[in-house]
Amino acid sequence: MLLGYILRLKGWFADTFAGNISKLITQIALPASIFISVQNNLTRGSLLNLFENLLLPFIGVVISYIIAFVLVKIIKVPVGRRGIFINTIANANTIFIGMPLNVALFGNKAMPYFLVYYIINTISTWAFGVFLIKNDDPTLIAKEKKKHKIEWKKLLPMPLVGFLVAIIWLLTGLKLPTFASQTFTYIGNLVTPLSLVYIGIVLADSGIKNVRVDKDSAFALIGRFVIAPAIMILLVRLVAPSVGLDVPKLMGETFIVQSGTPALAVLPVLADEAHGDVDYATNVVVLSTILFIVVVPILMMITA
Repeated sequence: MLLGYILRLKGWFADTFAGNISKLITQIALPASIFISVQNNLTRGSLLNLFENLLLPFIGVVISYIIAFVLVKIIKVPVGRRGIFINTIANANTIFIGMPLNVALFGNKAMPYFLVYYIINTISTWAFGVFLIKNDDPTLIAKEKKKHKIEWKKLLPMPLVGFLVAIIWLLTGLKLPTFASQTFTYIGNLVTPLSLVYIGIVLADSGIKNVRVDKDSAFALIGRFVIAPAIMILLVRLVAPSVGLDVPKLMGETFIVQSGTPALAVLPVLADEAHGDVDYATNVVVLSTILFIVVVPILMMITA
């Protein structure tokens, strides 16, 4: 991250470089990494248990939405910020931060559990989160608000396609040729270093000196780093055992850490499209990206 930050400030990277890295990671490297991880860490017998695990992150996201809606009313978040505020609390940056973080902390063995959280987070973001931002457009009169259409292409991004293809291949029982396995592994290994460089570039472009903390930003960050992880900790540690749901230690740790990752990197772009408060969206993204460096060790201490 520091390397990406410094080199961007020194002018080594062109304005389009971050976008190029983003495409390389999401369209090529991450699908390859997910595919090979599924082949190495899952079996046909364990697939059913994998999909059963969708319940916990789903409940966690739903509760986060409810609390976020309540906070919007209580602290009176203005129009143009509400969708951003709710998304900050409910949805996490699982691709550029959650993925490399999970690999660094838990290794590839935790990849199946990360994929479970990633699926829920992706559906939540593009089926409902985007609707909230678009419906919060301050330039539209209430009765003139556009009808939201689910963006099906966004619901099936390349990483998720890679996961689905990996599941299909796993079900066939065919062994991946050695040359293909090595190629996917080499390409997949690009994800973590490039993601960290990307984050550094984003921080440099955002201008840390321009970041301001106001009431709405503070509550959004509390929701992202305190409320969302607290909900997941309660679900993993108390609710799941009480209803007889088996939660392996590694899965619980993965869910908790993912629930405390920063806000979605695309929030400023989505806010701009909906004529929302882009500065506010940029603030919460930059602040959450910086603060997660402190939050993650704390979450690791709690889960240990």
